Amino acid sequence: QVQLVESGGGSVETGGSLRLSCAASGITSSTNCMGWFRQAPGQEREGVAVFYTNLRSTYYADSVKGRFTISRDTAKNAVYLQMNSLKPEDTAIYYCAARRAVYNGDCRLDRALYSYWGQGTQVTVSS
Repeated sequence: QVQLVESGGGSVETGGSLRLSCAASGITSSTNCMGWFRQAPGQEREGVAVFYTNLRSTYYADSVKGRFTISRDTAKNAVYLQMNSLKPEDTAIYYCAARRAVYNGDCRLDRALYSYWGQGTQVTVSS
């Protein structure tokens, strides 16, 4: 059974940085699409960044390009999200997610496609 546990959230000021971690267990080679989503109060959950098959391809939401970087440590079964130049609009609960994608282009920022979710970690950016 796949389990995802996020950590690293917190409160920072505008322009600050945070690094989120996702500890994954129970994943196999078929769990080839993993990444991060977020949900702000009163809004739908949206994709932030995902990767296909060990970072062979990465996809970012336009709103975070150039500021956020997704990475992974295969040996630790961990996925990370480095967030720099944070803005108040980045405030949300951030979720780690995973799924099996059939091919590269199938690994998309569409929450409906993902089977496995963590419990989330809160990120708050103050102005």
